[in-house]
Amino acid sequence: MENKHSKAIPVDVVSELKDLISRACELLLPYVTPLTPEERHALPKTGEKTFGFVEKSFELANQNSKLCPTYFDMAGFRIDIEDMIALLALSNLARQLFEYIDDTAMVAGSEAYQAALIFYNCAKVAARQNVPGAKAVYEVLQPRFPGPKPKNSKTTPESDDKTV
Repeated sequence: MENKHSKAIPVDVVSELKDLISRACELLLPYVTPLTPEERHALPKTGEKTFGFVEKSFELANQNSKLCPTYFDMAGFRIDIEDMIALLALSNLARQLFEYIDDTAMVAGSEAYQAALIFYNCAKVAARQNVPGAKAVYEVLQPRFPGPKPKNSKTTPESDDKTV
């Protein structure tokens, strides 16, 4: 079994990251606009194609205010476009951070699960061979083993035919 995740993340680094992410949430909280799933779905979206259109519209609206209706909120448009640009940059950084965390958590979890399976199977074989202490270890792990439970309600090494 190859161990790709072999450098432990120090507890103080994890703690500092939690503090930094919490602080970022606190800083942004007064300015956020929470949405329901329905509201998110109903809104027109800005993507790569519409981004250029929005930027150019803002530029031209500034240069041609006579084309804007009297009810048009140019100050609101300015806030929206400036925050859109700033938040897209933050979103890209947050997405990158999320991918770092998610990928590393997936590798660490997968490797931990593989190691647990190896140990579980060794304990199961040792219990079947009556190695002292193995049955107690196996009986603690067996009910937690993910997968179908044996048809027989009795949990013994002999009743567990799962292979991994």
